[in-house]
Amino acid sequence: MNTETLEQPITLHQRAAHANDAERWSVDAIEALLNLPFNDLLWQAQQVHRAHHDPNEVELATLLSVKTGGCPEDCGYCPQSVHYDTGVKAEKLMASGEVKQAAQAAKAAGATRFCMGAAWRAPKDRDIDAVAELVRTVKDVGLEACVTLGMLADGQAEKLKSAGLDYYNHNLDCAPDFYGEIISTRDYQDRLDTLDRVRGAGVKVCSGGIVGMGESRRQRAALIAQLANLPEVPDSVPINHLVKVEGTPLAEQPDLDPFEFVRMIAAARITMPKARVRLSAGRQQLGEAVQALCFLAGANSIFYGEKLLITGNPEVAGDRALMQRLGIRAHAGVPGVTAFG
Repeated sequence: MNTETLEQPITLHQRAAHANDAERWSVDAIEALLNLPFNDLLWQAQQVHRAHHDPNEVELATLLSVKTGGCPEDCGYCPQSVHYDTGVKAEKLMASGEVKQAAQAAKAAGATRFCMGAAWRAPKDRDIDAVAELVRTVKDVGLEACVTLGMLADGQAEKLKSAGLDYYNHNLDCAPDFYGEIISTRDYQDRLDTLDRVRGAGVKVCSGGIVGMGESRRQRAALIAQLANLPEVPDSVPINHLVKVEGTPLAEQPDLDPFEFVRMIAAARITMPKARVRLSAGRQQLGEAVQALCFLAGANSIFYGEKLLITGNPEVAGDRALMQRLGIRAHAGVPGVTAFG
């Protein structure tokens, strides 16, 4: 859609009307949002954000890779795949003592949620039992626990829930019609089925996607539509910027216009008003000014710490300095940690 044909921005009243439809948001409606003049889009996103969240508060989450490398999937963006030579060596699942130390350090740095990632296509039941012990370890430290383990079978989400798991992350990655360009070792429906199992077990859903993989703006709109029209809107929506890793098929992908990334954050905020919209992978390469625009557009969660799986993430001191300059407070989920100073 050409932005010149839009005489008026889509209003919040029109947004409310969409909520009464069988499909809360159409791809056309979201594409129209993405096609708005940049200032109009951010103005709408900021209005929605302020209606549902403290505009100057950001959740701090830390992500630890507890089982790195050796994944049989062929996701074109992932350096942990066995299909690509990226220098990543397969490692065994971390012991609970190591995870406890990492969780304690994350809590001391101000994080309120601790996410653990394991490079599996689909964990076996014995893997679930081992991860359940790690979940209990994180909960004992006093943090929210989230895991991303790949596809889940029947009954596995219930075991994790019993251990105290708060969130399960399983990203949709991209639009359905672009999925085959990125991954061939599983189907889109496989991802949706895992999300169904997570919701059915009473675990909160964390699901988002990756931008900058060569998709069109309409395909980015289609990803947002998939997320916004799930049976229940995800509690957390991580928006990842492609991190180009040498050895992966997407290593030479042209850079995404950073304003397109900000538009994606705004669209996620408008279509999923109550969700935590998280700046995830690729945040470091955005730079401070673009990150600030993302906060304005409605991002209110970040992965925070020295390492995001195996790709670089801004160091804690740099994050603290940026947020102090912006007047942004840490989400007060940890006693005694309410602001940067």
